[in-house]
Amino acid sequence: MQKLTRADLMSLELYAEQRPQFRQRLMEHKKNRIVRLGPNASLHFEDRLTMLYQVQEMLRAERIFEAAGIQEELDAYNPLIPDGSNLKATFMLEYEDINERKAALARLKGIEDRIWVKIDGLDHVWAIADEDLDRESQEKTSSVHFLRFEFTPAMIAAARDGAAIGVGVEHEGYCHQTDPVADPIRRSLAGDFSS
Repeated sequence: MQKLTRADLMSLELYAEQRPQFRQRLMEHKKNRIVRLGPNASLHFEDRLTMLYQVQEMLRAERIFEAAGIQEELDAYNPLIPDGSNLKATFMLEYEDINERKAALARLKGIEDRIWVKIDGLDHVWAIADEDLDRESQEKTSSVHFLRFEFTPAMIAAARDGAAIGVGVEHEGYCHQTDPVADPIRRSLAGDFSS
């Protein structure tokens, strides 16, 4: 997938005009890129469109219009666009109650390294977590992690040929899977792989 450049971005004025339609388009797109993992976790698989939205929203929120600031946002979000041999995702731990969340984040240290994706019949691919910065302290993990899953050519070929895709987390404090994911999600994720 091609990385974003300044040429891909709308001006702040144009984005303000087109934001409602763009947001609706993104919400429809994301329906096929989110996988629930049990009651308190989800994987949001990122791609060029989800990152374009993130950049446009950051530029809007921060009122960034100078070239250097725009480039900083592109540099921050482009690494989350798949490269053709991988899937990239934002992993979220979701607890509404603040005390429950605090206890869960302490209990779930290391969960970011226990998340997998698998192509039917092939080995699990374990997450490579938080390459930009460490999001875990000695006391707790973060509620948000950025993950990369690297696949072999055989796995990519199988996914592109329609093999089922499963996703899961295997941590002593939280173990859930969605295997296989729904077919619209499978098709969307398979589209992230280069042929």
